[in-house]
Amino acid sequence: MKVLDYTMIVWKETEAYVSKCPELGVASAGDTISEAVENLKEAVELYLENAKVLGLMDDFEESLTAKEKFISHAEITL
Repeated sequence: MKVLDYTMIVWKETEAYVSKCPELGVASAGDTISEAVENLKEAVELYLENAKVLGLMDDFEESLTAKEKFISHAEITL
């Protein structure tokens, strides 16, 4: 069994916290940060279970098993 490591980004919107996994394009939400994180974990698990059944895991494996990941933040003025 492989250990898969994915990124979670969480931000506050007007009514809820939104959580997203950029490697997979999977998102969820919750009333609290903890709820948004737990909901995203469940969504990612379901997404990967379906990807495995459909034979799509090769599409994600490299980004989910990378030993080094870098996250940055940038601003732009429009």
